[in-house]
Amino acid sequence: MVKKTLIGLMAAGAATLALAAPVHADQAVVWSLTLQVEPGGQIQAVVFAEWEVGCTPAGPVRSRGFTAPLQWTEGGEWGRHAGYTTARKRPGQYTASFPCTDGRTATGSFTITGTPPTGTTAHPEPSASKPATHRPTAAKAVQPQVTVKPAGAPQTGDGSPS
Repeated sequence: MVKKTLIGLMAAGAATLALAAPVHADQAVVWSLTLQVEPGGQIQAVVFAEWEVGCTPAGPVRSRGFTAPLQWTEGGEWGRHAGYTTARKRPGQYTASFPCTDGRTATGSFTITGTPPTGTTAHPEPSASKPATHRPTAAKAVQPQVTVKPAGAPQTGDGSPS
């Protein structure tokens, strides 16, 4: 009888563990990402792996709004992972994501502020190889400055009160 009870308790414990793992895998990852940034500004991401809804990053944060993927370069208490990257110059709303070691994917969004350029569809960023167009401007006529020579201390202000 004791043997059957122990076997039942062990089976119940194993079932509890089996049910607990998928619940965590289905939860969205809670992490922090800079919400608004100026064009060319710095973006920060932070996640805490030891929080119940955090995760351990398995790779960098990627986004079309970044000039380069955000690498996790900082650590800390509670399994803190943090990193920085630079925003592109093109304003708009972008999504960012990174994989977790437990199989989940963390996703967030951010906005690069400003007014998007109108009528451009070729490239989001200006090409460095494209020659700049320069339009000469008409030179403004410069008026010569009149030279005035002071006659003495009263005209220049000798520093005494009036």
